[in-house]
Amino acid sequence: MKVIQLHKDESSLIKKAIKNNREAQHVLFEIHAPKMLSVCRYYIKDLQQAEEAMLNGFFKVFSNLKSFKSEGSFEGWIRRIMVRESISFLRQKKQIEFSVEDFEYNNDYTNNISTDIEVAEIQQLIDALPEGYKMVFVMYAIEGYKHYEIAEMLNITEGTSKSQLFKARKLLQESIKELNKTAGYGTN
Repeated sequence: MKVIQLHKDESSLIKKAIKNNREAQHVLFEIHAPKMLSVCRYYIKDLQQAEEAMLNGFFKVFSNLKSFKSEGSFEGWIRRIMVRESISFLRQKKQIEFSVEDFEYNNDYTNNISTDIEVAEIQQLIDALPEGYKMVFVMYAIEGYKHYEIAEMLNITEGTSKSQLFKARKLLQESIKELNKTAGYGTN
């Protein structure tokens, strides 16, 4: 019985891609592009603009491949580049705004909503958030960044990051309640 290798060894692909082997770069792109498009899409509503940011991100990935130290996962390294590229893209398009009003952040916030909504509907609700709220929410709740990391990446204070997250969660909670109400689902 002949064993067919389904996935090429990623470290060998990376080594070849560093030497500008286009085939290796193409294979790495094909492996990671779907997930990275999703990452860019979290931040950027328009699919074509998200694709543009992803392609710009991959250009940076391949331009800076020599700096990947194999200390973490390659996918995680690419993901950080995509997050930064998405933020940069939105900054360039002047689509990021943060409300900086004084706000008491409630650290005890909990979400007690039961819901039967679909993933696509959740993405639409996230897309409907103001860009500043959306960006902080995605970075914190989906990407797992800490508030100090978000503050550093977005050039805002930790307090602003916490405030944006709280407001995003509150708006999402209200939107989910409204969606459940209009769809006839019960809310708890």
